[in-house]
Amino acid sequence: MLTSRTPRGLDRLVNFTDAAVAIAITLLVLPLVDLVTDGKEHELRTIFEDERGTFLAFAISFVVIASFWSGHHRVFEHLQDYSSAVLWVNFLWLASIVFIPFTTQLLADQGTDTAPVNALYIGTMIVTTASLALIEVLAIRDPSLQRAEVRGQLDARGAFVAIGLLLVALVLSVVTPVVGLYWLFLLFLSGPLTRLFGVRPHRVGASPVPEDPGRSDGRD
Repeated sequence: MLTSRTPRGLDRLVNFTDAAVAIAITLLVLPLVDLVTDGKEHELRTIFEDERGTFLAFAISFVVIASFWSGHHRVFEHLQDYSSAVLWVNFLWLASIVFIPFTTQLLADQGTDTAPVNALYIGTMIVTTASLALIEVLAIRDPSLQRAEVRGQLDARGAFVAIGLLLVALVLSVVTPVVGLYWLFLLFLSGPLTRLFGVRPHRVGASPVPEDPGRSDGRD
C-alpha cells in the first residue's frame, strides 16, 4: 500500500504505461515482419492476397490499441495525483493491453468467424474498457486526484455505455460468428447513446466558484 507519493510519481506511472502500450503496439507488426524474413522471395501482391487475414487483424488491433491509449490519455490528463487503487487498476488495464497481440495472432491464424476467438478478443476489450472506467470512477470519488482547473469534468457514463455495447457485440459474435468482429461497429452508437442518457456532462465533485464579497450584483 502506498504511504507517500512524490510529484514525479504520476509522471512515472504514465511513462511506464506509455512504454508498455508502445511495446504492445509494436508486437502487432512482428507477424507481418515474419512473412518476409523466411529466406524466400515474395511478390507483394501474393503476400497481401495470401495473408489478408494477418493484415486485417493487424489493422483492427492497431486501431483498438490506439483508441484505448487515447482514452487513457484523456483520463490521466485530468489527474494530478493517483492512489494505490488507481495504480493497481492501471496494471489491470495494462495486462489487457499487452494481451491484445496474442488475441490478434489468434485472429490471423483462425479468422474472424470463429466464435471462441471472437469472444476472447472482445472479452479482452471489455476488461480494458471496464478497468479504465473504474479508474475514472475512483478519480470521481476522490476529487483531490483531479487537477483543480478541470475538477469535476470526468464522466464515466460513456465508458459504461461502451461496456454495454461490447457485451452485446460479444454475445452476437458468438451466436452469429459469420459476422465476425463487424459487430464492433456497434461502438459507433456509444456517442449517441451517451448523449441520450446524459443530456449534459456529469460534473461530480465540482465546487461552485465563490462569489466575490466585494460585489453584490456581479458588476464593478
